[in-house]
This record gives sequence, C-alpha cells and structure tokens, in this order.
Amino acid sequence: MWRIGITGSIATGKSTVLKAFGDLGVPVFSADEAVAELYQGEAVAPVEALFPGVTRDGVIDRATLSQKLAADPTGFKRLEAVVHPMVRARIARFMDEAEAAGHALAAVEVPLLFESGYDYGFDAIAVTWVDEAIQRQRALARPGMTVEKLDTILARQLPQAEKKARATYLFETSESIEETAAMVAALVASIRAKGPKNES
Repeated sequence: MWRIGITGSIATGKSTVLKAFGDLGVPVFSADEAVAELYQGEAVAPVEALFPGVTRDGVIDRATLSQKLAADPTGFKRLEAVVHPMVRARIARFMDEAEAAGHALAAVEVPLLFESGYDYGFDAIAVTWVDEAIQRQRALARPGMTVEKLDTILARQLPQAEKKARATYLFETSESIEETAAMVAALVASIRAKGPKNES
C-alpha cells in the first residue's frame, strides 16, 4: 500500500486536498481531527496537568490553551511531547488497518510533518502551497484569527519554499476547489495504475 503524507503551511489547502482523496474512496486521516478528539478524551488530564485551567466541562478549551501558549511559546514543546505520541499511535493504527483492508493507498494529513522531524513511514509527501498574500488573506478570514496569532503560528512552521523543496508532489491551491480536486484525481489514478507498492 502507498502511504501518502499531506502537509503544508496554515491556510494552504491541506484539508481541501485531504477531502479530495477521501472523495475518491481513499482512506484518509487528519492529525488535526485526531487532536480535537484527544482534547475531549485521553489528552485532557495530562494537558490540564501541564497548563492548569485549560479544561472546561471535561474537555480542553482550545482558545484558553492558545492564550497560554501565546503568552509562553516554550509551552509548545511540552504540549507536543504529550500529544504527538498519541497522534502517531493513531496514525500507525489507521495505516495498518487501511492496508489490512486491501486499499491501494491511504492519505494522512500532518500539518507539522517536517517540523516534527518524525519519520511516519510515508512513501511520498504531498505539499500544499499558495502565494503568501493569499495565505494570509485566507488565514485572517478564519474565526478568532488575529495577526498576532497568525504570526505566532507561522513562526513555528518552516517557510513554504523549504516545504516545497522536500515535496514528492506539489499542489498549488490558489485556483478553485474543483481544480485542486482534479489534480488529486490525476495523482490517485497514476498511483493506482502502478499497482501495489513493491516491498523492498
């Protein structure tokens, strides 16, 4: 089975590309969605222990957590040390189950793929990108986003040029969602045409 990692900076179309894979019947996994689930379950107690006061009604309040991290960015590493291993375990289980089910490929979105330095065992990496002016416009249109918050996020991410240099496949997503979906469909068709990945 071909294991495809999807990454890219904030607001560059990762979710759109992941959905396009899913719409073609490819099993897909979102690390962001996994974190959201963990913040309602097994990550609540350890995260609350690190950042007292971030729990509301038994789940992690992401807005409060973001405020604490903005005030003390050194907290990111402590948070990631707790949450990332949980996410990685879910990704490994997802890929093993997809392969056991006989799928030709599976796609996993990991926003901080390169930054983490972790080898997920992907066979190829798809990187989404857009012009930085479009990126900022998209990001700042999101609810609750501010220039300061965006700059904090971007400071933790590799420059887009560096991510593009490491990509197996590039998806420039400034055009319509339909055009992005067509690019994904072409890639999926080519991978499926190759047949099963040869084990070395």
